[in-house]
Amino acid sequence: MRRRHSQHLPETWLFTDPRMGEALWDAIHQLPRGSGIVLRHYDAADRSVIARRAAKLARRYGHVLMVAGDVRLARAVGAAGVHMSDGGRPVRDVITAASHDRAGLVRARRAGASLVFLSPVFPTRSHPGARTLGALRFGLTGRGTGIAVAALGGMTPKRYARMQALGAQAWGAIDAWNK
Repeated sequence: MRRRHSQHLPETWLFTDPRMGEALWDAIHQLPRGSGIVLRHYDAADRSVIARRAAKLARRYGHVLMVAGDVRLARAVGAAGVHMSDGGRPVRDVITAASHDRAGLVRARRAGASLVFLSPVFPTRSHPGARTLGALRFGLTGRGTGIAVAALGGMTPKRYARMQALGAQAWGAIDAWNK
């Protein structure tokens, strides 16, 4: 599979969530060097302040930062690119994207994403009661789409190790790093 972006994307990702509070900064510190961070905090009044601090920490620890849905903010803080939500409007700087089904994977590939987070694979606190894909459906959904697929939703390092056999090329989490 040919990548559309020259940048090597990490295998391990942290998805930020406002419910993390100040624990966000510890979570960024706990990540293995060279991990990825998807800054969400969509409705936070201080999103730009959070983004600047996250960018500074990402540079310090050698992480790759993506800003969800905001090209202007991504550029302002020196992020590597933009993370597109499932069904979001494609933009030139999209590098990662979210998807919940095969159609979303195709949309993300057409939008130019290099890595798509397919979710939720397992039950997760951030989306309580959401219908999950499960491991087998995750593998079948991502097969043959022509894009790198990452597992998101209830993921841990141990679960990711199992998901690799089903095609997961990366994984992301909130709670796995929120300790």
